[in-house]
Amino acid sequence: MLRGKAFANWREALMKRVMIVGQPGSGKSTLARELGSRTGLPVFHIDHIHWTSGWIERSREEKTRLCQEVHAREEWIFEGGHSATWPERLARCDTLIWLDVPIHVRVWRVFLRSLQYRGRTRPDLPDGCPEQFDWSFYRWIWNTRISSRAQIERLVAGAPGDKVIIRLQSASEIRMFLTRLPESSGTLSSCRAKPLVPRR
Repeated sequence: MLRGKAFANWREALMKRVMIVGQPGSGKSTLARELGSRTGLPVFHIDHIHWTSGWIERSREEKTRLCQEVHAREEWIFEGGHSATWPERLARCDTLIWLDVPIHVRVWRVFLRSLQYRGRTRPDLPDGCPEQFDWSFYRWIWNTRISSRAQIERLVAGAPGDKVIIRLQSASEIRMFLTRLPESSGTLSSCRAKPLVPRR
């Protein structure tokens, strides 16, 4: 699904601020990194804001402040939640990508990444947060499968008409999206593919 004033020329549209949303296991961080390498835009992962080393969660106020620091930048790819700041993020972005992936695919992906990174820190997490099996997380994914998706659906439905909206529902759609995306844009600043973490 594509929507917005840039619908006809979305491949040529200049993406400067990209908001990526989706439920756990939908592929947000992977897409953000790949999109960052292709566009040169700096990448921000919400888990770098949500957690500090040792799986210590930041306060709601600090998370909001750090999100706002990202929003204020001229260029970014920002993936993930802290939905309290979504309205501001939506207002600032020019492109909203919704990864609307089925629950069975998402749970399987979370399981596989737990195996792959067990005891090590994933690229989208801060240092000192090794991957671990957490069955309460799987229960949370299942219990919020309807309510969380409905929240994202409302966000997308309420997006202003000048936003480019891209909804991707499978790995093949994501691959096609990336394949059709230009490798780089001369109007973007120099490549900064490595994910960045907002300074505290």
